Amino acid sequence: MTPASSFLDALKAAADDAARAEDDFRREVAERTKALERERSFAHRRLNFMRAVADAVASAEDEAVAVAAANAVVQAKLGWASDSEARSEVLTAFAPVAKIVFASLDPESGAPAPDVVAALRDFESWYATTRGSPFWVLFETYMPETPRVDF
Repeated sequence: MTPASSFLDALKAAADDAARAEDDFRREVAERTKALERERSFAHRRLNFMRAVADAVASAEDEAVAVAAANAVVQAKLGWASDSEARSEVLTAFAPVAKIVFASLDPESGAPAPDVVAALRDFESWYATTRGSPFWVLFETYMPETPRVDF
């Protein structure tokens, strides 16, 4: 071993540690960025979806019509052209949200406003628990590009 090798080894170890720390930091930043992107995406999906539900429910004359209108929005937004047991279960679980949206549009004077956000949060929690993924991933349907052909 040469006299210089001991301090060079220490400097090499310090350089390796710094590179590892930088790599760890970059990985953490990338993971956090991805999580924030997903949160933002879900927040916008939630807003746009519930805006469509509120618009549909606003013209309903009673709670049953409001639920049917909300179900139609769910089916249209998710591209559900046919029924299935799983889809019916989702629509049934979403019904309380539709009812609370309907109630929030015409609150009784003096009564506290219904908490639509809490009802939606309960639905999202139910969906995540029963399906193992967030409800909002259903909106991530891949649409393949189709070639444009002129005849």
